Amino acid sequence: MTILTDGFLKLDAPKKQLMLQGEWTLANIAKIKCALEKLSLQSLTNLMIDGSAITKMDSAAAWLITQYLLSFQNKKIIVHLQNFSEQQQKLIALVKENNFSQSDIPKVKKLNWIAQVGFSTVEKLKEMYAFLSFAGMLTLESLRISRYPRHVRWRAIVSTIDKTGYQALPIIALLSFMIGVVISYQMGNQLRNYGANVFIVNLLGLSVLREFGPLLTAIMVAGRTGSAFAAQLGIMKVNQEIDALNTMGVTPAELLLLPRLAGLIIILPLLTMWSDVFGIIGGMVMANNMLDVTWYDFLQRFQHEIPLRALIIGLGKAPVFALLIGSIGCFQGMRVAGSAESVGYHTTRSVVLAIFFIIIIDAIFSVVFSKFKL
Repeated sequence: MTILTDGFLKLDAPKKQLMLQGEWTLANIAKIKCALEKLSLQSLTNLMIDGSAITKMDSAAAWLITQYLLSFQNKKIIVHLQNFSEQQQKLIALVKENNFSQSDIPKVKKLNWIAQVGFSTVEKLKEMYAFLSFAGMLTLESLRISRYPRHVRWRAIVSTIDKTGYQALPIIALLSFMIGVVISYQMGNQLRNYGANVFIVNLLGLSVLREFGPLLTAIMVAGRTGSAFAAQLGIMKVNQEIDALNTMGVTPAELLLLPRLAGLIIILPLLTMWSDVFGIIGGMVMANNMLDVTWYDFLQRFQHEIPLRALIIGLGKAPVFALLIGSIGCFQGMRVAGSAESVGYHTTRSVVLAIFFIIIIDAIFSVVFSKFKL
């Protein structure tokens, strides 16, 4: 039976193996102690401790490991260490030789809420700076590749278009259709009270073409594609495939990042158009069944009342959303380090940040278009 405890320990009792993972540092020492206290090793006589998944370790954690090694020996459990790095082994040996006591370990001072806000703000500013540096690097790489068209990875771009666009058509069509049905139903109930059934065409057309079509498509792509970008690049970082590319003289931006961005920028406006069509069809079905607005009347009014500007504004947002989704997904994927836990963290973070900034940018667009009376 395998037991996972608090992200720092993984016990495989049948194999008699205890895997240490994550950051074994002073900041996490209290959590690690709690995790160790939850372990039940009464039935074991031999134990193999594996340190391959430790991403960071300091002297406090080394002291804790030596103390528990002594406790295991007192319980007559034969312990073997494996897959610890040379630096970690030296640190554990140093702690053993100097026989540090618990009083030698500094206490972690808990920050008050003001300090926590300041610390969090500084961390977010550092991440923003790193993202801007990442965006600058991509810009320089794209300028370099534009001078040498043979370096463009057309197959990678086509593959991105297929995976993020063609394979996403069914789910986007279904969700857009249902959104059109919901919008038409909710608005139609109000319009019917005033005998203004036909105005459902105006409300549905403008809302879908200008806002709901591009916004919902971008959110769906962020959840489906942005997370995939982060996970794929994260796994490559963990497997050291990115380092192998650098060794071969191929930049990750040229082979992995820019083709993903280019493919997404190409396909998202097309997906938005696809979403607009099925959103309008869904609303038209509901208008016909609930509001007695015939297909002919709906289409006839649609072409006269809905300006082309509404469609162009909606499609104009799509490349901006695509650039945002792709850059955030690739950035979070390239920040993965250490273990599979880091892959999950940055994948989740890529989706959350992409959706958050999509909504922020869409709000900015609305304010700007309102100022220019578009």
